[in-house]
Amino acid sequence: MTNLEIVKSTYEGKTSEENGANLAKYVAKDIKWTEAKGFPYAGTYIGLEEIAKNVFDRLGSEWINYTFTPDTYVADGNIVVAIGTYTGTYKKTNKAFSARVAHFWTLEKRKIVSFEQIVDSKTVAEALNN
Repeated sequence: MTNLEIVKSTYEGKTSEENGANLAKYVAKDIKWTEAKGFPYAGTYIGLEEIAKNVFDRLGSEWINYTFTPDTYVADGNIVVAIGTYTGTYKKTNKAFSARVAHFWTLEKRKIVSFEQIVDSKTVAEALNN
């Protein structure tokens, strides 16, 4: 698989479980995952276990229908960028949001070694507040 195909496989499976399995298959053991400053889960996490605990588990438990819909990919060597839109409804406030986002992936030897999120977090923050 190409780097672009690997990244696409983490978004475009038939289910979120398939996407998660593909992510787990291709991440490096010491992957560095950075959620943007201003985003509710901001920070840098190392390894899939830390990422799951601090990002994915929270997205799954705190939101209704939280999704990332990619509409553009750009691939250049070891870098793949996915550009799209986040949507979802925050359970505590029942407020929905939509935000543009870019995900920057770096791969080495068919393994994902880093991920960085760049997001318009204003609409996300508004959904969190009553």
